[in-house]
Amino acid sequence: MKIVIAGLGLIGGSVALALKRQINVQLKGVEINDAHAQKAIELGLVDQIITWDEALSWADVIVLAMPVNAITNSLVELLDKVRTNQTIIDLGSTKSGMVTALTAHKNRGRWVAAHPLAGTEFSGPEAALYGLFEGKKNIICNASQSDADALKTAYDLFLALGLQTLEMEADEHDQHLAYVSHLSHVSSFMLGLAVLNREKDASNILNLAGTGFASTVRLAKSLPETWLPIFNSNRNYVLDALDTYIECLTKFSTALKNEDDEGLYRLMLEANEIKKIL
Repeated sequence: MKIVIAGLGLIGGSVALALKRQINVQLKGVEINDAHAQKAIELGLVDQIITWDEALSWADVIVLAMPVNAITNSLVELLDKVRTNQTIIDLGSTKSGMVTALTAHKNRGRWVAAHPLAGTEFSGPEAALYGLFEGKKNIICNASQSDADALKTAYDLFLALGLQTLEMEADEHDQHLAYVSHLSHVSSFMLGLAVLNREKDASNILNLAGTGFASTVRLAKSLPETWLPIFNSNRNYVLDALDTYIECLTKFSTALKNEDDEGLYRLMLEANEIKKIL
């Protein structure tokens, strides 16, 4: 199978590392960042960097692993030109806007809208990890809008990556991800900012921060170039999640100000219920 991966950072590079170990897979890449393109070749992630037109001419499958705004900007033109035996799979973190905009496209069936729930706080080709997707969940959105053969191709590819695939409607996906993914990134970014604003001596952070702080603030190392488009494309649900989070913080703050130990204890005890899920 001839596969083109567009975007050779953490996600695209990790897809490449996994697929290179599969039999009968040829890999090429599309990468507009020249430094990333050169590094991807040096690391052996793909055999060649090609243009979009060359990708459309050569590939059986095109995997889009760029930031969500770049995926959105590319999808219409790709679907305008896609062949009837070709599959386009995107791996973006938000889905509703794209799915709604392209529902009526004549070649909508050639596109599979997917989101593997895997990643780290690192970026670029050097961040690619073999086995990143093993045992992780993957969401395909609005699967009924994809052609049966395109959907099968996507399922086969995700199985090769070690992903466990579920199906969900795009709007439902975006709503849930606002709470279980996007909100945690906002929280981490702003926790990092709060500490940096108050703790002007970096040695205090380094010497006094424990593993709890390190794990909580880990996501603040993520690239703004990746997360700004995600927050923007899922703005309404992220705002809903933030309202809920701020409400919880306000309850905690009020209880602490009022020396309401019972209230504080009750809030933390309620939060402990997450142990039953995770």
